[in-house]
Amino acid sequence: MTNQNQTIQAIEQNQAKQAFVGLQMLFVAFGALVLVPLITGLNTNTALLTAGIGTLLFQFCTGRQVPIFLASSFAFIAPIQYGVATWGIATTMGGLVFTGMVYFALSTLVKLKGAGALQRVFPPVVVGPVIIIIGMGLAPVAVDMALGKNSPYEYNDAVFVSMATLLTTLCVAVFAKGIMKLIPIMFGITVGYMLCLFLGLINFQPVLDAPWFSVPEITTPEFKLEAILYLLPIAIAPAVEHVGGIMAISSVTGKDFLQKPGLHRTLLGDGVATSAAAFLGGPPNTTYAEVTGAVMLTRNFNPNIMTWAAIWAIAISFCGKVGAFLSTIPTIVMGGIMMLVFGSIAVVGMSTLIRGKVDVTEARNLCIISVVMTFGIGGMFVNFGEVSLKGISLCAVVAILLNLILPKAKNTFTEDNQ
Repeated sequence: MTNQNQTIQAIEQNQAKQAFVGLQMLFVAFGALVLVPLITGLNTNTALLTAGIGTLLFQFCTGRQVPIFLASSFAFIAPIQYGVATWGIATTMGGLVFTGMVYFALSTLVKLKGAGALQRVFPPVVVGPVIIIIGMGLAPVAVDMALGKNSPYEYNDAVFVSMATLLTTLCVAVFAKGIMKLIPIMFGITVGYMLCLFLGLINFQPVLDAPWFSVPEITTPEFKLEAILYLLPIAIAPAVEHVGGIMAISSVTGKDFLQKPGLHRTLLGDGVATSAAAFLGGPPNTTYAEVTGAVMLTRNFNPNIMTWAAIWAIAISFCGKVGAFLSTIPTIVMGGIMMLVFGSIAVVGMSTLIRGKVDVTEARNLCIISVVMTFGIGGMFVNFGEVSLKGISLCAVVAILLNLILPKAKNTFTEDNQ
């Protein structure tokens, strides 16, 4: 009987340890997780709720084999901003529901044709420039927020706070060690917030008025063809990036998750999580590199830890004061963070081209990249009656079509020696 009690006690201690580590993992993801709803105007508590639910759905689809956490995707920031301004939150959520269908289609493709099929349909020359446009398209938004435009903040205060926030984030990202290196956004926001407190720029009344317990704000999606067509192609870039995320966690854990549970199942899990989040009014989900880095540092490979991280996210989402506190973060603080984050997205696109060894001087590749960059930065749009295709979605479609239409360069060296 004593041995049985000791076994039960050991299990309880192990569960308590996993719960604590799960909270630590959520802390690592927290800054980036809430950044998306704070920028786009969505509800932060809803984003926490959908991140937790999305992670649990991902685990269900993958048989709880992959120690990974899903939360708000940066790739959708600009599209969500445009969608909310053009059609409203409900219709934007309706379009985002359908972005999960892109993952379902890619999951089916991988299941039938293998993982190599993704590389053939979406090579680096297609994905790279689209990701660059995602980052560069957001640069003016970051600068405007950092300068305090369209806000109640004075220019001098805005520049002082946003640059201090940016500098703090840069220093932590470059010079910090261990787990601290994974949370530069948290440090940047903390320093920026403290400066705003000192300058008297924060109103705590919303926090005092908010209840401790509050059900997250749920938005019922509405469906409009133009919104669906605009948002649908945007999922291509984060879906292809997902492959890199799964390869990274496979390398960290020493297990090949591309084979077991299989890339088709992880893509399916990402798609289900994205659609489920939109159904509830939250931003689309994606795998978080910060959490993968934390897994590598702590050597905690047990997927149960991510279950606990998801449970913590869901539990915190029901605390009204958390959402109210996050809403008090001034936009000038977010502007400082965004100047680094959005540039980092563009760098991911550049690294995609470099890792894929894309010869940008070769005529075919030059044409694809040039047209995509010009369309994206220049604001090109195409109207089909009542439907308009523009921005990142137009760039994605153009990149795919050009890649399929333009003939690939022949290997002249091989021909000369035949």
